[in-house]
Amino acid sequence: MKCVIFFIKRLLVLFLVCMAISVSGCASVMGPPPPLTPQGPLPREEKPARALESPAPRALASLRLTEQGRLLLEAGKPDEAIRVLERAISLHSTSGQNYYYLAEAWLLKGNITQARECNRLASLYLEEEPEWRARVMAQRDRIMKRGR
Repeated sequence: MKCVIFFIKRLLVLFLVCMAISVSGCASVMGPPPPLTPQGPLPREEKPARALESPAPRALASLRLTEQGRLLLEAGKPDEAIRVLERAISLHSTSGQNYYYLAEAWLLKGNITQARECNRLASLYLEEEPEWRARVMAQRDRIMKRGR
């Protein structure tokens, strides 16, 4: 019986500590309340959402796999690169770099249809990035030449 009471006390203390940490954490994130005016609170300066966010764990894992796939391509191992890059895409399906390197792998294997589709997706997701856009266009040209 003493063990149960001891356990419950410890659990209660742990719960209270967690609550105190979460409440104090919220206060530091939220900052002081905005000043009041007759019309209500003044609007706070908002930072863009992207500036506050760090990359999601899935996106980071995808980036690591993308780099691994790129290295496999450099080593002349397109089959292994395809497996790794498909895993990267399953983690972050809107990463244009994954599709770019997957198109390279399919091009190395001579599968022009798959290379063309991956290149199309790469151009869709990388259209806002000038450096990548040029690379995707050059890749598209290489695919078209091989497809003739």
